[in-house]
Amino acid sequence: MKKLIDGIIDFRKNSFPSRKEIFKRMSLGQTPDVLFVTCSDSRVAPNWFASTDPGDLFVIRNVGNLVPKFDSSANESSVAAAIEFSITNLSITDIIVCGHSECGAMLALQAGVEKLPLTNLKHWLAHAEPSKVFASHGIDLDKNLAPHNQLSQINVIKQIRHLETHPLIAERLAAKTLRLHAWWFSIIEGAVYSFDAETHRFTLIDENLNEETVKRLRMGLPK
Repeated sequence: MKKLIDGIIDFRKNSFPSRKEIFKRMSLGQTPDVLFVTCSDSRVAPNWFASTDPGDLFVIRNVGNLVPKFDSSANESSVAAAIEFSITNLSITDIIVCGHSECGAMLALQAGVEKLPLTNLKHWLAHAEPSKVFASHGIDLDKNLAPHNQLSQINVIKQIRHLETHPLIAERLAAKTLRLHAWWFSIIEGAVYSFDAETHRFTLIDENLNEETVKRLRMGLPK
């Protein structure tokens, strides 16, 4: 807690004064254009590794960066509620699902969620179970990655497919007003990889990308 309190004091004293105008604008409302779905893991900080300002990302965080498939009978899904709000109330043009290396959820999934003593976590990770049987066909996995990290990348693609089951998203994909992107964050490298639908690989996002690759990554994944 001391670190948090010291950080708040430092923010008020050293960071906020130079950003007063940004926060003044944000007090009138938010206009993010990206919905960012990522893991609750404390090591994953999208505003930091994507160098974004407050107000740039509308973020959903949960264990395993999961998106439950659409269920018209369900009425208590916070993920579905956030998707609904972002699509209908904000200027969202892109949705990113971002997994990461050394994900505890993927390690638990790999070991078998039935072994977990935590009931709620066990039920939640059921939304990731299809990733275990989701064939890597269509994904050229890096064989140098540990199995749980390969599973993490497969899981990102599977959650993209879950997103497509939501009617609001399906409508906008059909109208070509929304794009879906699969990202993966390597903690040890401090690097972000984006899935390239043409090469079927997670491609490192860096300054060496050629224009065609950048264009493909911006366009997102085909349905």
